[in-house]
Amino acid sequence: MNISEPAQPIIDEAKIERLLSRGVENIYPTKEKLREALMSGKRLRLYNGIDPTASFLHIGHAMQMRKLREFQELGHEVIVLIGSFTAMIGDPTDKLATRKQLTKTEVLENAKTYKKQISKILKFSGPNAAKYMFNDRWLAKMTFEDVIGLASHFTVQQMMERDMFRKRAEEQKPIGIHEFMYPLMQGYDSVAMDVDLEVGGNDQTFNMLAGRTLLREMKQKEKFVLAISLLTNSEGKKMSKSEGGVIALTDTPEDMFGKIMSMDDGMITPYFELATDATNDHIDAVKKQLADGVNPRDIKMSLAELVTSMYHNGAKAKAAKKHFVGVFQKKEAPQEMAEHYLSEPKMLADLLVDTKLAASKNEARRLVEQGGVTLDDVKLSDPFQILQAGTRGVLRRGKRQFVRLIVVVGGDS
Repeated sequence: MNISEPAQPIIDEAKIERLLSRGVENIYPTKEKLREALMSGKRLRLYNGIDPTASFLHIGHAMQMRKLREFQELGHEVIVLIGSFTAMIGDPTDKLATRKQLTKTEVLENAKTYKKQISKILKFSGPNAAKYMFNDRWLAKMTFEDVIGLASHFTVQQMMERDMFRKRAEEQKPIGIHEFMYPLMQGYDSVAMDVDLEVGGNDQTFNMLAGRTLLREMKQKEKFVLAISLLTNSEGKKMSKSEGGVIALTDTPEDMFGKIMSMDDGMITPYFELATDATNDHIDAVKKQLADGVNPRDIKMSLAELVTSMYHNGAKAKAAKKHFVGVFQKKEAPQEMAEHYLSEPKMLADLLVDTKLAASKNEARRLVEQGGVTLDDVKLSDPFQILQAGTRGVLRRGKRQFVRLIVVVGGDS
């Protein structure tokens, strides 16, 4: 027997119930049928697909990987599928305009460190190692005849049921024919890998169900779909590369901690529920604290330390907390402030004007010479000092004006 393959999946009713409930929005065809399959002892093959539209993964991706880890720990076969072909088409999900298409070179460059990032969550070695695959392996080999055959399983009316297509049509905005191809290609992934289950964000339900349709019609096999709830802000917008509010798995501990501290108070409970392994009792206690009027900042502090420790370690999370308290709380810096990315070397006086901390270069020079400008609480004394591209920290004018210099780790999706 191959030591990487478990002899039998684990049947643990409590773990299976948690797997099917925690952070889950919908299960197709039903939760009961998937529970029955898991309780039967059958080893399921499941996957989650990621299109490499940026060089980093974020907490939203991590939520899906953590769900895959639950299946992996129960002994099921887990596949992480990189959309090396589908990313060149561009997923139209939630987009009110056609996506910019990526080249093969851009896609592979973006995905270069994905496996390393995902390794913070899933095991790719040892017993029941997760598999890591690329969908250009089969999609790039399809002939035009193959594509026509796939397209015959769907109608234009079915495609137009998607909200963003319908809205674009109503607003007379263009819909590319290639965008109709995306759910076909993602759907065919399920056929090519002969999976039993697909896990993805709730916004991917249409695409995942396309795979369910194709697998049923082409292989007479039923596929389960497990849709994960999305993290959204107070306006109902999802946390994503394109919508903003992203916490990247490549963020430094300090940046990760600070981003959590600056998020809406209304996201505290959803973050505990969806982005951590906190127990239900812990989450109930958090809800009670918020209802009793405990300062949300204090609860976010524990959340930030918990999440940061998940993707770095406990020591780095504590150091990030100490950094945050020292720079932001004790110095009365705001939790939310303007952000600026220093994309090229810049003279300090020019940077102060660019960030609107000074109205002119003359004012900037005076401020610096009078000792009124600091970077992470270190006084800057030379207005002609060159700050290098990628410099990060909190740039402060006086006591009340702040700009966070950030590091950009990837492009928009």
